Amino acid sequence: MTATGTFGLSTEARNLQWLLGNLVEEVPGVRSVTVVSSDGLMLLSSDPATQQAATAAADAGRPDGPRGSSADLATIVSGIGSLTIGAARLMDGGGVKQTMVAMEEGSVFVMSISDGSLLGVHATPDCDMSVVAYHMALFVGRAGHVLTPEVRSELRKSMESTQ
Repeated sequence: MTATGTFGLSTEARNLQWLLGNLVEEVPGVRSVTVVSSDGLMLLSSDPATQQAATAAADAGRPDGPRGSSADLATIVSGIGSLTIGAARLMDGGGVKQTMVAMEEGSVFVMSISDGSLLGVHATPDCDMSVVAYHMALFVGRAGHVLTPEVRSELRKSMESTQ
């Protein structure tokens, strides 16, 4: 792993955060983005302030965090990922590359990253789905080789310290 930078994170971890932020800022219709590990833990979030609000609400005894928060998205992405992986096994379909759920008020996209982690995107109902999928594939291509066990551990610790 490389030396840590001014924010206490390695260059690789900061680059992943930058790529994630860029996905939200540059792609029209993207509401929030998250990366979850193969065991369902959130590694990256496009809106850490909303994540902190969800944690504060849970600590205050309220069962629900803000709707559409990264914590919600991470849970949904993990569940969809698990469901589709199980379905692919039952149908001898091979690895799951991408899953998309279209709803009246938005869409959820889930894409596999090479290490078993998942990229999840929550988008508006009027988003251009092909543009979202294209930019997700770019992120996966750039992030897949960087998301080493060391970087995943570092990101996990970083997410825990913000909660």
